[in-house]
Amino acid sequence: MDPNNRGPEEYGHDGGGHTPRPRPPRESPAPDFSQHLPALARTVQLVSGDFLLTVNPVDGSEIEVCPPTERPAAPVKRTAAERAEAERAARPPVPPGPAQPALPLLARQDEREQLVRLLARGRSVRLTGPAGSGRTRLLDLVAEDCADLAPDGVVRLNGFGRTAEDLLHDLFHAVFSASLHRPGRDELLTHLREIGAVVVLDDLAFGGGALDELLEATPECAFLLSATPEVPAPSAASGVEEVPLAGLERADGLDLLEHAVGRSLTEEESNWAGDLWFESEGLPLRFVQAGALLRQHDRLRAGTGAVDEFGVFEDAPPADAPGAHDLGDGVPLPSLAEAAAPAPLLAARLSASARATLRFAVALGGEVPHQAHLPALVGDTHADAALGELAACALVCPVGSRYRLAAGVPAQLEAAGYADEAEAAARSAAQHYSWWAGHPSVTPERVCAEADAILAVLSVLGPASRPPAEGEESAGVYLARTAAPAFAAGLHWSAWDRALRGGAEAARLAGDVAEESYFHHELGVLALCGGRLDRARAELEAAIGMRGALSDKRGTVAGRRALALVADRSGTPLGIGPAAHEEVPDARGEQSPSPAGGVPAAFPALQPPSSPALVTHRSTPPPSAKAGGGLKGMARRNLVASGAGALLVAVLGTVVTLGATSDNEPATPSDRVGVNPSASQGVDDGSLGADQPAEDGNGGAGGVTSRPTDPGPYGRPGTSDDPTPTDGPSGSQAPSDSASPSRPSSPKPTSPKPPASTKPPTSTKPTTKPPTSSTPAPTPTDSSEPSTPTSTPTTTSPSTSDSASGPAPSTPANTTASASQGGTEQVI
Repeated sequence: MDPNNRGPEEYGHDGGGHTPRPRPPRESPAPDFSQHLPALARTVQLVSGDFLLTVNPVDGSEIEVCPPTERPAAPVKRTAAERAEAERAARPPVPPGPAQPALPLLARQDEREQLVRLLARGRSVRLTGPAGSGRTRLLDLVAEDCADLAPDGVVRLNGFGRTAEDLLHDLFHAVFSASLHRPGRDELLTHLREIGAVVVLDDLAFGGGALDELLEATPECAFLLSATPEVPAPSAASGVEEVPLAGLERADGLDLLEHAVGRSLTEEESNWAGDLWFESEGLPLRFVQAGALLRQHDRLRAGTGAVDEFGVFEDAPPADAPGAHDLGDGVPLPSLAEAAAPAPLLAARLSASARATLRFAVALGGEVPHQAHLPALVGDTHADAALGELAACALVCPVGSRYRLAAGVPAQLEAAGYADEAEAAARSAAQHYSWWAGHPSVTPERVCAEADAILAVLSVLGPASRPPAEGEESAGVYLARTAAPAFAAGLHWSAWDRALRGGAEAARLAGDVAEESYFHHELGVLALCGGRLDRARAELEAAIGMRGALSDKRGTVAGRRALALVADRSGTPLGIGPAAHEEVPDARGEQSPSPAGGVPAAFPALQPPSSPALVTHRSTPPPSAKAGGGLKGMARRNLVASGAGALLVAVLGTVVTLGATSDNEPATPSDRVGVNPSASQGVDDGSLGADQPAEDGNGGAGGVTSRPTDPGPYGRPGTSDDPTPTDGPSGSQAPSDSASPSRPSSPKPTSPKPPASTKPPTSTKPTTKPPTSSTPAPTPTDSSEPSTPTSTPTTTSPSTSDSASGPAPSTPANTTASASQGGTEQVI
C-alpha cells in the first residue's frame, strides 16, 4: 500500500478528482532500505443525519452541518448475492485443523416445525431456553427453512451486548448499501419500514419497551428471537409468541453422547452418562463436553497422549493434572463432579497454547481473541490451532462473528486459577491491540469486528489505571485513544461510546489531562450526533476548559465550533464572553461616575431651552446624535479629536463675541465672576465643551440662570448669577462665524442701559479639583424665526460635568458661543 497515493476506497477517501502528487525521481537506482516515515493520521469523513463528521484522531472530531454537495445518495437495497456475501462475512471463522463432524439436532423437530409455521404467518416468536440448550443450532436450521418466505430473505443478527438502537442500524446496513452513512432517526425509520425480511436475532439481551420499539420500527418483518429466561419478557401488546426449549430426554442425551464420541457406549459409560443427565438437567452442551472427556480418555488408554489429533506435538500434561495419574488400561472415568464442571479437566489435557488462550479469554471476561491474534498474544507461531482444540472440546461457542467461552466455563476456569494473572494478560493484550488498531493497513471494519475483545481489555485496565512512570504511557489510555476513532469510522457507535468512557476514566486516574480533554470532546460530538444537546454542551465545555488550561489552540477551536453548533441547535446562546446588555468601558475619566441610564451617547441630543425667547440656529447634528448611539463604537482617539475641535470653536466664538460686545457692557463681567470657573467651560472636563442648561430655583421672571461651577478651595460651589447683556440691542440674530456644534446657553435678561465699562474680562485660576458630571439635557427644537422673549422663570439646580481628572481653564461668564455635540447656536 502506498501511503502517499491511497486508493479511493481506503479510509473513506473517494478520490474526488484529486490528482496525487507525483514522487520525485530517485537519484540512484539502488533500493531504499531506510525506514519509512510514520503514516499520516487516518481521518474519515462520514454523514450522520444532518451532520458531516470528520473523524480526526489527532485534535478531535470536527462536526458541521452537512453541505448539500456532500449529501449521500439515497441508499439502495442489496441484491440476493450481496446479502449472501454479507452473511458469509458475518459468520465466525472456521477453526483451523481437521473439520469436526456436525452433530445432529435431536428431539427438536417439533419446535422446528412450530417456529417455521409461525414465521410463515408473519408472526414474531421468541425461543426461550437456558444457556447450553442448543438455541443457536436450532436457529440455524430454521433460518435455512425460511430462506424464501420474505422478499428480502433472512437477516441474521446478534444481540449480545447490543441495544435496540444498535440493532436497528445493524438491520439497515444488512439490507441497504450505505457506506459511511449513518442516517438520522426519521430517515432510519423511513427505510426500515421498507424492509420485508425474516430477522433471526440470537442472544437477545432486552425486552419490554425496548423490544416494542424494535418491533414497531419494522412492521413488515417477522422476528425469530432467542433469549435466556433471565431476559425480560415481551410486553403483552407486542403479540410475540413464546416457544420454550427444555433439556433432552435421557435416551436422546445418550444418543448425542455416542455421536460426540464416535462409537457406542459401554455399560459403564452408559451408567455414567445417566448420572450426568440427571445432574445437568439434559442440557446438550454438557453431553458434548462429556463426549470430549471420553475422547481424551480413549487417547490416554491408547497411550497416544504425546501427539494430538492435529498432527502437532503437544506438551505432555503435568504429572499432577487431573486424570493424568494413570496412563494404562486402568484409567478410570471422570467423576460426576468433574463431568458436571469439565472445563479444568479438559483444559489440563490441551496444549500449552490452548491453555494460554484460555487465560487470555478469562482475563477478557470470556471473549476469545481472533485466531489471527493468538500467535502474537501467546508467543507461539502455531497458536492459531488452539482455537480448533477449544472448539473440539466445546469450551468455546460461536457468538455472532466471534467466539466466546461456553456457558459456565469462565467460572470453572476461575476456580481453577486461570484468573490469577488477569491484569498482566490484559496489559499484554492492550499493547498488542493498540499497535494493531493504529496500523494503517487495518480497516475500521476489522477493528469493529474485534470490538468486544478491545472493550473487555479496557474494562479491566480502566479501573486499574495509575499515573505512569517517567517516559511511559498508560496502557488503557493509549488503547482507547487508538481504537475509538476506528469505532467511529466503522459506524460501531455503541463501542465508540464505551471506548470513550473507558478512556476518560483511565485518563482521569492516570492524571493525563490532555487525553481526558480529547475523550470529553469526542463524547460531546457523539452526544450531538445523537441529539442529546444538554449532554453535548456539558462534555464540550469540560473539554474546552481543559484544553484552554493546556493552551491547546487547535483543540479549543474544534471544541468551540462544535459548541456553537450545539447552541444553534438548542437555541440557547453561548455563555462565553460579555453579555449583550453589559456596559463596555468607555473613554471617560476614571473619576467620572456612570449615569443612571447606563453609558451616555457620544454626542447627546440637544434639549430645547426653558425660555421660548431664545432664537437658535443649529447645524445638522452628527448621525450618532440621531441614532442615540453610545460610546461602544467610538474609539478614544475620535473622542479626543472631537473635544479638541469643539474647544477650538468655543475659543473662536468667545473672541468674536467679546469683540462685538466690548463697548456695550454695563459693567465689567470679570468683577462679578466667582472664584471657580464654570464646569461647562473646561478643556478636559469630559463634557466636550458642552453647557448644560439649568433652571433658576428662585422662579424669577427674568429667566436668570446660574452656571454650576466646581467646588471652590473651601468646598463651596461658585456661581455666576449676574445678569449679562445680549449681543445686540436690536434683538436680531447675529451671523455666526463658524459652524461648531454647541448646546444652548442659559437665557440672560437684556439690559436697557448702555454698557458702563469696556474693560476686558479676566479669567480666574483653574481649580485643583475635578468638576463633577452633568446630566444631559433634552433635545432642542430648531427654530428659524425669532421669537419674543418672555419672562419665564428658570430654576437653578446644581449639576455635575462628565469631566476627567485635572484642572479646567475658566472662561468668561457672559460667553454666548459654546461648544457642544449638537450644533452651533448664538443667543439673540
